[in-house]
Amino acid sequence: MDHATLRADMVDRLEHNLQQSLGPAVLDALQSVPRHEFVDNAYEPGSDEVAGSRVLGPRTVARLVGALDANEGDETLVVGAGVGYTAAVLAEIVGGRHVHAVDIDRQLVHLARDNLAAAGYDAVLVDCHDGARGFPEYAPFDRVLIESAVVDPPRAIREQLGEAGRIVFPRGTAEQTLVAVEADSDGTLDAVGEFGPVRFRPMLVDGEQPSGHERNRTRREDAEFDSQGYFAKTGWEYEWLDWDERLESR
Repeated sequence: MDHATLRADMVDRLEHNLQQSLGPAVLDALQSVPRHEFVDNAYEPGSDEVAGSRVLGPRTVARLVGALDANEGDETLVVGAGVGYTAAVLAEIVGGRHVHAVDIDRQLVHLARDNLAAAGYDAVLVDCHDGARGFPEYAPFDRVLIESAVVDPPRAIREQLGEAGRIVFPRGTAEQTLVAVEADSDGTLDAVGEFGPVRFRPMLVDGEQPSGHERNRTRREDAEFDSQGYFAKTGWEYEWLDWDERLESR
């Protein structure tokens, strides 16, 4: 299978479907990243599901990256690492060492790291963090991309935005619009563009991620006992009864 040809066809379809030019930097990045290292059915339209997380389709990624308007060397934060594909596209534009991605789901963090390494983008830093808190250890950021729906960017992320920095995010709940905001001289955020309707899942809090811990203690402990075989025939109760029988036989 010629992946390079499939990517070229994918990019051609994207520009036609979006009815707009994506710009040379975005086009080159989409053409360069081996999407098949991140997801099955890599060059087909639409989204996919991996580890309980929705994988964004190429068209959505193109819209996000285009709205972000990043340049080489921009310190960039991706909130919602997913499988790592968006981070890889941004790495082609700004450079791998300038891309930082966080995800609240530890399973996805490991998956994104593995995918990025396999695709040649192991310079991208992916860590497990609550996205609402940003990534203060590497702030300030020139560009921040939030891949989950919020009414407004969380305060921590706003405070980690550098001078003249830009945040792109899906604004809204039931009805969402992709918007870009930029910080002005006094630190307030001004809308600088809207990029059409989108549909994203809301930002998760700790405990809501697919691999998170069950908050209800009874359900959590029942599941843990079941997975550890506490009530199986080879469990501790069976061994205890076995010892009783031995004592009675003496």
